[in-house]
Amino acid sequence: MSNKKPKIETWKNLESAFAGESMAYQKYLYFAQIARKLGNVEVAELFEETASQETGHARGHLHFLYPADKLTVEDLLRLAVEGETYEYTEMYPGFERKAVEEKEAGAASEFREQAAESKEHADIFRAKLHKISKVFAGLTKVEKSHAETYEKALHGLKKQAS
Repeated sequence: MSNKKPKIETWKNLESAFAGESMAYQKYLYFAQIARKLGNVEVAELFEETASQETGHARGHLHFLYPADKLTVEDLLRLAVEGETYEYTEMYPGFERKAVEEKEAGAASEFREQAAESKEHADIFRAKLHKISKVFAGLTKVEKSHAETYEKALHGLKKQAS
């Protein structure tokens, strides 16, 4: 795997491929549930096995989109906040408006609920990021203090040795 970010068009293709594989995973699990209710365990298991393979495909795309060796916990939280914020400020409100326009009350309600839940997720991720940032800032001060103490001790030892 390359350590550089993919080019713009490749990035978009990876995102689309990831979305497609993720959608297939959810759809196949849903189909498995229906097949099982309809009494066909063999078909349900086929959908579950295929869903598992779709997950593997999606993760393969994620390795290129978000290389693990390049991310920090803070980066992960920032990306999560960004994604959830997009969902509750742009994506779901736009979907809701279109559903209302098309007189699809059920879908409009679903989009409204999902926007509210996405906001909750963003707030939780944001709070965790803030907490981690504060802890990191505190650790930085402690580490600086320790480094200064060690530096003074080392300087004292060097003076004694001369």
